[in-house]
Amino acid sequence: MTGSPPVLALPSQLRAVAASGDEPGLGEWVADRLPAAVRAATRRWALRLEPPYEPGGYCSWVAPGVDGGGRSVVLKVGWPHEDSTWEPVALRLWGGDGAALLLDVLDGLDPDGTRALLLERCDPGVTLGRTFVGADEPEQDVVLAGLLRRLWASPAPDGLPALEAMCARWVAEFRLRRAARGAAAPLDDALVEAGLAEYLALAASAPEQVLLCTDLHAGNVLSARREPWLAIDPKPHVGDAAYDATQHLLNCPDRLAADPVGLARRMAGLLDVDPNRVVRWLFARGVVESLDMPVAAGVAAGLAVHLGVR
Repeated sequence: MTGSPPVLALPSQLRAVAASGDEPGLGEWVADRLPAAVRAATRRWALRLEPPYEPGGYCSWVAPGVDGGGRSVVLKVGWPHEDSTWEPVALRLWGGDGAALLLDVLDGLDPDGTRALLLERCDPGVTLGRTFVGADEPEQDVVLAGLLRRLWASPAPDGLPALEAMCARWVAEFRLRRAARGAAAPLDDALVEAGLAEYLALAASAPEQVLLCTDLHAGNVLSARREPWLAIDPKPHVGDAAYDATQHLLNCPDRLAADPVGLARRMAGLLDVDPNRVVRWLFARGVVESLDMPVAAGVAAGLAVHLGVR
C-alpha cells in the first residue's frame, strides 16, 4: 500500500506569513499546491534536497540540494504573484554576471502558474549583511554599487513591467492601508501627498530606462566561489537607476537616521547617478514605507524640510 507523501517542511517566515492571512491566497497555495510542486521539481531534476533555508522568504520555498548530475543547486518554488513573474527573465539575461546563475525552469506546475527555478548554489552563501556589520557596514555600499552597475549594463528586454506601473500600484495600496490606520498613521496629510506626488513624478521622469533589481540589499547578496558576491531574488522592472539605490539605504537604519542626505549622496556617487534624484526618491520612499518603518517616517519628515516641501 502506498502511503501519503511526507509533510513538506516549511521555513518559519513562510509559515508565519501564510498563517497570518496578510497575503490573500498564500495560505491555500502553501497547503495545497506547494508540496506537489516541490515533488514535481524533485522528480524532474532528480534532486536530493536538504531542509529549506531558515528563516526563508515571505512568498517562496527555497532549499539547497544536489541534482542528478551531482551539481550543488538550489530549488526555489515561488508563490505565483506579480512580483515573481519576471525573475527568470532577468536571471537569464544576466547569465551569472553579478547574479546567481539560472540553471533551468519548470513552468506550469499548477493552473495558478506555479514555477520552480533551479539555481546555482552560492557557497559559502553568507549574506553581505552578516559579513559587514557595525563600523564595517559602509563596505556594503561598495559591493552593492558594484553589482548594480553591472546589472544595469544589460539591455532591458521588451515586456518587463515598468517602474512607473509598480509605483502607481504601491501608491494605491498605501492609500488604502493609511486610510485603514486612521489617526494612528504617521505623517500629516500634506507631507504624505507631497511624498506620493514625488514618488509618481520621479518614476515618470527617468533620465534613462535600465533593468532594475528593485529589491537589492545586503540580505540579497551572497558570498560565492565563482564570484566574491552574487545577487539573488531580483524583482525586475524597467525604470530610473536612482530608484535602485534606495532599498539598500532603507536597510541601513542607523546610518539612515543619522544622515539621510549624506548616505544618499554617498550611494549616488558610488553608482554614478544624480544625487538629487536619490535624495528625492528616498523622501518619497520614506513616505510610502512610513506605515511599517518608524525610521522611514522620521527620514521622510526630515527630508521634507531639506527639500523645501514644508
